[in-house]
Amino acid sequence: MTSSQPAPGDRPAGPPSGADPVHVVLAGGGTGGHIEPMLALADALTRRTAAGGGTPRVTCLGTARGMETRLVPARGYDLRLIPPVPLPRKPTPDLLRVPGRVWRAVAETRQLLDELRADVVVGFGGYVALPAYLAARRAGVPVVVHEQNALPGLANRIGARLAARVAVTVPSTPLRGAEHVGMPLRTAISGLDRAARRGEARAEFGLDPDRPTLLVFGGSQGAASLNRAAVAAADALTAAGVQVLHARGPKNTEVTVPARPAGSAPYVVVDYLERMDLAYAAADLALCRSGAVTVAELSAVGLPAAFVPLPIGNGEQRLNALPVVEAGGSVLVADADLSPSWIERELLPLLTDPQALSALAEHAAAAGTPDADERLADLVLQVAGREVALR
Repeated sequence: MTSSQPAPGDRPAGPPSGADPVHVVLAGGGTGGHIEPMLALADALTRRTAAGGGTPRVTCLGTARGMETRLVPARGYDLRLIPPVPLPRKPTPDLLRVPGRVWRAVAETRQLLDELRADVVVGFGGYVALPAYLAARRAGVPVVVHEQNALPGLANRIGARLAARVAVTVPSTPLRGAEHVGMPLRTAISGLDRAARRGEARAEFGLDPDRPTLLVFGGSQGAASLNRAAVAAADALTAAGVQVLHARGPKNTEVTVPARPAGSAPYVVVDYLERMDLAYAAADLALCRSGAVTVAELSAVGLPAAFVPLPIGNGEQRLNALPVVEAGGSVLVADADLSPSWIERELLPLLTDPQALSALAEHAAAAGTPDADERLADLVLQVAGREVALR
């Protein structure tokens, strides 16, 4: 960066009241874990109105191969495409090609930021965020980083060094200048009143209105170890009066449970849950992975869980779950230790004890941050130099 290009911290405050609306550029393509908090922030920003300056404008950055090509337009936001920059996790010959890819992506992204007259760039990590951070630095546009996981990836570790502000979901996240704001979530989740929607939700899935309910899910594609353990524990659960709502994953059609004997609780198997808000409202306890969004959603709605961290990767899923577990709002079990007998021994007593469930739910809710979208919107607009109020 030459001396004529201002650093983000030196950029003057945004235009005065009456000028064009603040323009926020969001970089969070690739996986749902990046895209969902990006869109939740976009929704929070578009609920705001600046005095004399109109509603903030939002543009999302993504690549042609990511889920954002479907999800972003479906939510009504402008999507601009930039070249992807995959970052190898380990040293490989492909690492030698990264600098050239980064250079090209940064050049194209810088042109976009100039064209859009961006006031602030917000990145959520991944291969879309890194070029956005570097291009913003060159253009003198301030950067805000949001990290969803307890262990940050390479893009956000670099971005944090360039950022005006760094927001994190998990308080102990090791990033320079980290501020805990939580995970931005859809208002359908963050505003969910589980008790008020319980009857509707259980009717939607064909469940009994009054039985304790276990929700089993392993993400959009399901999880083989969770499927095996839950199905094998079906007889013990339903015989004890516990009903189950089990999302097996659309490719796992072999996962089935025979019809329950007369008098047993229902065991409902579905391929996919289109309405997670209703699934959460129907449940008293979840058995699930501990991806960052899942942990944030469950704690925001006060639904306790038995978290089964994904047994591959860098251990981030275990760290994602720890704050809620340590707060007494959930339990943790290693994937290798999950079994039908563990479910019978550890979960069945919880599910048949209303007081224990109530205490878990209370502690889970205390660990949540349902207003994280508004917190992050405040932070972003502060960096952009605008005073913007709720509509």
